Amino acid sequence: MIPTSPLTDEKAQLLADKALAIRQSIIEMLIEARSGHTAGPLDMADVFSYLFFHALKIDPKKPDWPYRDRLVLSNGHICPVLYATMAHAGYFSLDELKTLRKFGSKLQGHPHRDFLPALETSSGPLGSGLSQAVGMALGDRIDFGKTSGKQFVCLTSDGELDCGQIWEAVMLAGKEKLQNLTVFVDRNSIQIDGFTEDIMPLNPLADKWRAFNWHVQEIDGHNFRAIDGAWTQAQSVFDRPSVIICYTIASKGIPEFERQYEWHGKPPTTPVEVETARAALHIVRTMGGKVRGEHE
Repeated sequence: MIPTSPLTDEKAQLLADKALAIRQSIIEMLIEARSGHTAGPLDMADVFSYLFFHALKIDPKKPDWPYRDRLVLSNGHICPVLYATMAHAGYFSLDELKTLRKFGSKLQGHPHRDFLPALETSSGPLGSGLSQAVGMALGDRIDFGKTSGKQFVCLTSDGELDCGQIWEAVMLAGKEKLQNLTVFVDRNSIQIDGFTEDIMPLNPLADKWRAFNWHVQEIDGHNFRAIDGAWTQAQSVFDRPSVIICYTIASKGIPEFERQYEWHGKPPTTPVEVETARAALHIVRTMGGKVRGEHE
């Protein structure tokens, strides 16, 4: 999908509809699997909708297109949002989402290229994805000179920033002035065992990135205008890498689950949890058991 510009009101609404459909798919995947992560996938649906349906140069029918932009999911545990977005974009069928975390499935509990070759990387161990993205962006510059025109995008979580390897990668990217690299940080302020500022305080987070020679922006991660403005500005920076710190609401879209760190790593399983999630996201189940969303 070749990006279009500018972001019109009509396109912003389309992206919002896509994000809702992605959230609906995430919940049904997790209910079917009875395992997986809820909070991060739901809160990053808006960013993923924007990237896949507006910003990135990609072709789902040609996932190995050499001139595509590259997306690296460092916090691999939020892969339900990646899989759901890829399915809605046409990389594989929506029905395949039902196989999440099942034996032999392409959709492993963490992204795995041996199972799903359309992925750019395998990920799981937190902290390693940014190093991979830095290596890819640096390698591209070495191979093609100053730039090949490809963009390298890395998604990270704020809890992941506890890892020392992240900051080694941040330091190298800043030193090498990798203008073809943009990082999105999911700043939902939770991690598996509590709130980030209780476990390992990250603030002043923006100042830390600036200290390593990064162009830093802080935005509302659920506002498509803000996401678009930050992405556009990042593309105009030519002397350093960019980071976009996205302030998000954990488990966005399900008020009963929002901002609760307990939903970091568990799916809805009880009848009450399942129906609460479906009702909040306007998921309707037909008599045949098929799932459809309000915006289908």
